[in-house]
Amino acid sequence: MRVGLLTGGGDCPGLNAVIRAVVRKGIEVHDWDLVGFRNGWQGPMTGDSRPLGLDDVDDILARGGTILGSSRTNPYKEDGGADKIKKVLAEQSVDALVAIGGEDTLGVANRLTEDGVNVVGVPKTIDNDLDATDYTFGFDTAVHIATEAIDRLRTTAESHHRALVVEVMGRHAGWIALHSGLAGGANVILVPEREFDVEQVVSWVERRFERMYAPIIVVAEGAVPVGGAEVLHSGERDAFGHVRLGGVGQWLAEEIADRTGKESRAVVLGHTQRGGTPTAYDRVLATRFGLQAVDAVAEGDFGTMVALRGTDIVRVKLADATAKLKTVPEDRYTEAQVFFG
Repeated sequence: MRVGLLTGGGDCPGLNAVIRAVVRKGIEVHDWDLVGFRNGWQGPMTGDSRPLGLDDVDDILARGGTILGSSRTNPYKEDGGADKIKKVLAEQSVDALVAIGGEDTLGVANRLTEDGVNVVGVPKTIDNDLDATDYTFGFDTAVHIATEAIDRLRTTAESHHRALVVEVMGRHAGWIALHSGLAGGANVILVPEREFDVEQVVSWVERRFERMYAPIIVVAEGAVPVGGAEVLHSGERDAFGHVRLGGVGQWLAEEIADRTGKESRAVVLGHTQRGGTPTAYDRVLATRFGLQAVDAVAEGDFGTMVALRGTDIVRVKLADATAKLKTVPEDRYTEAQVFFG
């Protein structure tokens, strides 16, 4: 059997751990031929691939990013994209694909399944917003990076008696903001799931200053003020229709400075949350996902995605996995509000 792998969407700590697990088990248990398609769905559309052997994955467990490269290519936005993929798979004698990605990559995987391609999905996103799995690998690393940044920023904020606004990733789901904010002891956490009142934020900030402490505000990039709109980095859209967000942190820092008369600065963590070495938790979770994806392929259980439920790895339909996003529920956000101000 010949099995292809690809990594699509934004890069994420733990991708290489999945690749390693699939290659090791695929070869050593099933004696498969493994091939890696480069740069997401662009690879199987153009035929850009490379063989994957044991030597290729020997030292990649702790490496960030992906040895296969990634892109936000959407074959269903390309003329005859799905047919090109089918042709390439046939030409390269690839019997099945393991697609590692988030909602967009796996949305394509689901459509290809409906079009007759054998695909098994592995969930990847630092945003932790795939509804069918308790956690996705990459999330734990992103939270650790954001928390460490908050810890470091707190000392400089206190030294200069200024407010610091920390902007983290999170387009529609505020999981990174919620977890890193709680872990880092933030005084305000703002998420996309709930519009925020600027006056209330200012009140929390002033209360913190009155106690002779410097406030730390953690805001997800997709958070919006009451009656406002998302702050866009640019108006351009990617192949899946997403605009590039960014700037709410700077906007909020300026509002706080204007309304309080206190010095306020914004720090955008950006792609530092995606990069670097994955945490031990993400390495283990990604490895388990890869191993279980091999089992799904071996059993011909296509059109499924491996998922974490409790401590078990289960399979769910790709259609169900990509039906909706997992957002921060009201009760989880209410828990965090105890620490605001």
